[in-house]
Amino acid sequence: MIRRTLHYITAFIILGIYGGQVCPFLESLTVLQLVVPIFVTMALLYLIQIVFLNGIAERTSLKLQSRRVFQLELGSFVTAGVSVMIFNTVYYQFPLGSGMKVVLALSLMGFFAAIDLSLEKEWLLNKKFEATGERIEPDLVFFSHPKKLVFFSSISMFLTAGAIFLVINKDLDWMATVGREIPMETAQRYILTEIAFVVGVILLHMFNLIYSYSRNFRNFLSNETAVLQKATTGNFEVFVPVSSNDEFGVMAKHTNLMVEGLKKSTEELQQTRDITILSLASLAETRDNETGNHILRTQLYVRALAVHLQGHAAFKEYLSDDIVELLYKSAPLHDIGKVGIPDNILLKPGKLTEDEFEIMKSHAALGAASLKIAAERLGSNSFLNLAREIAMTHHERWDGKGYPHGIQGDAIPISGRLMAVADVYDALISKRVYKEAFSHEKARQIITEWQGMNFDPNVVEAFFAIEDEFLEIAGEFQDNEE
Repeated sequence: MIRRTLHYITAFIILGIYGGQVCPFLESLTVLQLVVPIFVTMALLYLIQIVFLNGIAERTSLKLQSRRVFQLELGSFVTAGVSVMIFNTVYYQFPLGSGMKVVLALSLMGFFAAIDLSLEKEWLLNKKFEATGERIEPDLVFFSHPKKLVFFSSISMFLTAGAIFLVINKDLDWMATVGREIPMETAQRYILTEIAFVVGVILLHMFNLIYSYSRNFRNFLSNETAVLQKATTGNFEVFVPVSSNDEFGVMAKHTNLMVEGLKKSTEELQQTRDITILSLASLAETRDNETGNHILRTQLYVRALAVHLQGHAAFKEYLSDDIVELLYKSAPLHDIGKVGIPDNILLKPGKLTEDEFEIMKSHAALGAASLKIAAERLGSNSFLNLAREIAMTHHERWDGKGYPHGIQGDAIPISGRLMAVADVYDALISKRVYKEAFSHEKARQIITEWQGMNFDPNVVEAFFAIEDEFLEIAGEFQDNEE
């Protein structure tokens, strides 16, 4: 609305003040005789544009609205020029040539105004689509930007040349009639001032169009770049607004199709990952004397610890949201190596002998080895790498006296440190064939005693901070008593 108003006011001022300088017939009119017809015509067409023609543009399909704005605005200015020409021809008996100068002047200003308002419409549609998610469907054949550039350049040169020609022609007539009566320097200055004024007006309009076009172009590139950057980091809940029926619209459309395709492929891979983990965990569960609820509880414990430690300086860089989610998904595979332990040891109801315990301890390395083979088949970025890390290190101790490798302190992967606390806590509070379930208080006391020996002190502190959450998980998913 504001830009349209400025264009109409600018056209009225330029034609009203300077029309007489271009056409000697207009120059013969008084100021009121010159400006009143122009003002009335422009004001009337402006009101028609606001009241009626805007509605026509809005009811046009979204892909054609920008073009329709161009057509209606240019049509309004040309109509204004023709109306003034007819009025002057009928009322003042001006020759056709004089009227055509008015038509040309308003057509030139209308051409620039129509392009500017058309570009503004594209920009407004883009902002609307950013907010609503609406999209247009670009045509297979469209008015391309190279064609637009040729069209704009050709029309601009033609109209500009016509306006300058009229000024020079008028000045040549003026010099032939009165030019000898004034000094040559004054005449030259007068002529150059007129030409500079016309060229300046045209340049200002062109600079405005360059700004409008660059704003739209910058907006498109910003959206395109932002979507591509987010997509490369795994965020597929983004889109580029498809708001123009041209190359930009086609690029935006296919960028969105690409992002949607990546999203679908990623979801399928995530489903494959989850099914793989669930299948392997179920396999381990069929041979273990521990229940499925143990797997579920430890999975939830690990996630609770990881979420809490996301705010800890020593952990926040590693524990991104994606890693926390993958830790949660991978935790059920921590004891998958037990499928390789003989039944007489794995299912023994009593205490294991020293030799039997050594065999039992091998489940960490067995699980890691099997997951390593699977991960290598899936590639270096396989989600099973984290599961392998958990299986290998969840029995390592902070003081280096764990197994299978006896690593200690920060050398133990964070995933293993989290799993160690979760696994031991659940083993303590759960009933086994070889022991009764301990209370939460007893389990807490044991974990406290083992802080700095078996467990990372920071992870134990996290356990203390969220022990109520551990209690809720244990209560909600407790084992069924037979």
